Amino acid sequence: MLRLTDFIIDCPDTMKLAAFYSEVTGLPIKESSTEQWAGISLGEIELAFFQVEDYRAPQWPDSEHPKQFHLDFEVDDIEAEQHRVLALGATLQRDCVGPNGYGFRVYTDPIGHPFCLCRNKGVIWTDQGPTWPKHDQ
Repeated sequence: MLRLTDFIIDCPDTMKLAAFYSEVTGLPIKESSTEQWAGISLGEIELAFFQVEDYRAPQWPDSEHPKQFHLDFEVDDIEAEQHRVLALGATLQRDCVGPNGYGFRVYTDPIGHPFCLCRNKGVIWTDQGPTWPKHDQ
């Protein structure tokens, strides 16, 4: 089982972009936000901002400077979900799962968009999906 948990936007300054979207949505920036990763909780999905060195802004609709984002999916069994997404045409790009079984793996979809399968410590799976630990995620 998997559930979309994050919509991540690449940017040069996470806190500046998070502040903009905080004002747009009327929701606070998560206290755990840093210069590398900032987030705003939108119910079960987090709008997140990821710092990218040498960031090149998209120039929509110019395809020379395409849109930049990736999706995170929290999974209850990363090995089973990896097998499933690979069979569907995904390609494994990077494995960041530690020896304890927690972390993430980066894949690309059949046309090259990145996405991650994540297994976070403390997440408990129920019939309704993942339940996050009580502390700020």
